[in-house]
Amino acid sequence: MNEYINLNLENICIEHICCAISDKKHQDGVRLKKEWLKERIKDGHVFRKLNDRGKVFIEYAPLEKSFCPVSGNNFMYIYCLWVAGSFKGKGYGKELLKYAIEDAKRQKKNGICVISSKKKKPYLSEKKFFEKFGFETVDNIGEFELLSLNFGKESPYFNETAKQMKIKNKDLTIYYSDECPFIANCIIEVKEFAKENKIKINIEKVDTVEKAKNLPCVFNNWAVFKDGKYISNLLLNKNLAEKLFKEN
Repeated sequence: MNEYINLNLENICIEHICCAISDKKHQDGVRLKKEWLKERIKDGHVFRKLNDRGKVFIEYAPLEKSFCPVSGNNFMYIYCLWVAGSFKGKGYGKELLKYAIEDAKRQKKNGICVISSKKKKPYLSEKKFFEKFGFETVDNIGEFELLSLNFGKESPYFNETAKQMKIKNKDLTIYYSDECPFIANCIIEVKEFAKENKIKINIEKVDTVEKAKNLPCVFNNWAVFKDGKYISNLLLNKNLAEKLFKEN
């Protein structure tokens, strides 16, 4: 039997959060993530991980309290399900997702949902994996899809604002939250890229549920706009920023 740990306000200071376990450049991001989690745990946010030193975890929360432009009546929302490296292929992902589904049922939720895409994308859950558990596409914004396992007739949906996928500001614009520990360093590197290339940049921190629910795009923790148009959910370092900027 595999042993898992759910983070709580008592153990979060001594437990790792799977991502960026030992990478020094991401430790500020880890600190910010833990502070973000402390507030979210109070709202029913669950971070469940394998009791081992690796990237094996699932993170989900009540949809009403989730930092995403998705709404629905009494659903759970999955931020991330990640199994990496040597831990792949051993059934951890299946066990974690089954736990989340059963937890949603225990709490008498109407279902559980996740943002995915028609084709596999970095930092988004893989559609084919979730379909094996009965998840179906209930809404979409272009290539992005909202998958849901409904326990009744109701379905969650993308908010109307998210379907805009554009903004008035023509500068390179990034919306982000502290949900992912890699983001703090990404912000530093993107700012450096912009400064070195004399590019105007606008950084928008999403630090409330209200802001997240009213975003003008698909969003899980990061969104990039250029010339007023949404171009990517890809977390950026300097090299990736340069590549993305040239492609778009």
